[in-house]
Amino acid sequence: MSRLLLLLVALVITACSSQRDGEVAQAADGFYAALASGDGARACALLSPRAEEGLEKGGDTCPEVVLDLDLRGGAPLGGPRVYGDEAQVRLAADTVFLHRFADGWRVRAAGCEPRPGLPYRCEIEG
Repeated sequence: MSRLLLLLVALVITACSSQRDGEVAQAADGFYAALASGDGARACALLSPRAEEGLEKGGDTCPEVVLDLDLRGGAPLGGPRVYGDEAQVRLAADTVFLHRFADGWRVRAAGCEPRPGLPYRCEIEG
């Protein structure tokens, strides 16, 4: 009986993890699809509030600035890494960091490059 219970718990955890990973990947894909189609407003809607605010400086709007950054995602390199309410998606040409809000996953950093021994350097942060 206890083995059956452990198996059921493992199946539930795996199903929840797969759903969460899919939601993270969908948010990252949606962000880059919006950029590829030139829809800066949609891309900005997928940013965290602080990331969006960080792009709105000097009178420029987020939709203008986000398209000017010329960010490229590319194919995923493995699955998303999810740590509670934080996630990382590695793409061929970018690394994206996301945060889970009440209304879903949003991009909090994009255009990120790793730096040995230092935090990532990102074009968008928030």
